[in-house]
Amino acid sequence: MNVLVCVKRVPITGGKIVLTGDERAIETRHLGFTISPHEECGVEEAVRIAEQHGGSTTVLTLGPAEAEEQLRETLAIGIERAVHLVTDGADWDPEATAAALVAAIEAEQAAGNDPDLIVFGNESADNGNFQVGIRVAHALGRPCVTGLKGITVHDGRVRCEQEAGGGRDVYDVPLPAVVTVLEGLNLPRYPSVPAKLRARRKSVESSEPARSEPRLELVRLTVPPGRGRQAELLGEGAGAAPAVVELFKKLGVA
Repeated sequence: MNVLVCVKRVPITGGKIVLTGDERAIETRHLGFTISPHEECGVEEAVRIAEQHGGSTTVLTLGPAEAEEQLRETLAIGIERAVHLVTDGADWDPEATAAALVAAIEAEQAAGNDPDLIVFGNESADNGNFQVGIRVAHALGRPCVTGLKGITVHDGRVRCEQEAGGGRDVYDVPLPAVVTVLEGLNLPRYPSVPAKLRARRKSVESSEPARSEPRLELVRLTVPPGRGRQAELLGEGAGAAPAVVELFKKLGVA
């Protein structure tokens, strides 16, 4: 069972996100970098599948030279091999990204390393593109199931679970296949210090992909507004009691 995971170097999104003046990129001067939470679960799932079924695991990224740091983090978790498509740091659009990944995967196939399962995060944590995994699957002619919270490999097939309403939708597709996964699929492990030291000594295969002529245009990015909070003053002291009772009745708790 050979599993390939595609990841992207993105700013750590735990704090406040600020856009550049032209609203075309995230201001990263005071941010660290990582891979998306969805992709962390994808990496963990690939390691678990290999532990259960045997086979190999590979991580693939398209990004600047600094993205080697994120590749080594995945090696410390248990991924066996890392492939880096090195860019000049400019963000590639989804079409160009997918084309570069497809070329790299086809090179893997030619070298006898055809992946049975290709795993993507559902979307990147910076630009929020949902389409790269789907584009790769279409180009390779493989079935694709997105937004997964459950994956089970069995008898040359993969059982895919999506959360839907009060239950789950289940898709059973043949391998080879492409899936995109959501945070919560599993609980990613933390690498040990010895594993981090071993990861530093591992080699990372690198090449410089050709960028296709862009046909998509990024107009601008937007930061989704927060949920916001509203407060209603019901009164002060004992005089507020009737209003509280009425509110409880309206909510069905009185």
